[in-house]
Amino acid sequence: MRGYFDGLYAGASDPYGTRERWYERRKRALLLASLPRERFRRCYEPGCGSAELTRELAMRCDSVLATDFSAQALRTARARTAGLAQVQLAQHRLPRDWPCGERFDLVVLSEIGYFLSATAMQEVAQHCAASLDADGVLVACDWRAPFAQRACPTQDVHALLGATGLAPLVVHTEDDFCLRVWARDARSVAQREGIR
Repeated sequence: MRGYFDGLYAGASDPYGTRERWYERRKRALLLASLPRERFRRCYEPGCGSAELTRELAMRCDSVLATDFSAQALRTARARTAGLAQVQLAQHRLPRDWPCGERFDLVVLSEIGYFLSATAMQEVAQHCAASLDADGVLVACDWRAPFAQRACPTQDVHALLGATGLAPLVVHTEDDFCLRVWARDARSVAQREGIR
């Protein structure tokens, strides 16, 4: 799989069109709008790719650990996040390189879970639950259509994450993708702000 991604990023710095495509920009905006808080302390974003989402997460987080297992993708990510002191980049392969022992109040799994086997994804889900702070938030956003490199169906990825015991806050499903948000704090945004 690493060769597949290195080949993608060797041919283009943004092989998925995350900067130009309205689909990608809209999906990113929906993900960011679904977060139940405006600010976060520490975010973990594995599978950061070309770092378009990373750049926007950096505007809402004090610190972002963005990782990818593709060296080519990380080269692009470094260029895209140059000057963002709150972003740390590292090469991680999941689940093996999960930063165990580190704590996060936001974990974002965007377009990554379906590349993992069900067994690996179950381990990632356990890591998510173990790494989240008491006010932690977990986000998953995944393509729904079949494709050759898919190892796990999106509904299975989200079911494994949902089985962690975190409270479901947001479910947004379209023909193309599914976005879900879970949190340790089950209160709605209005409840958190004392509106109701």
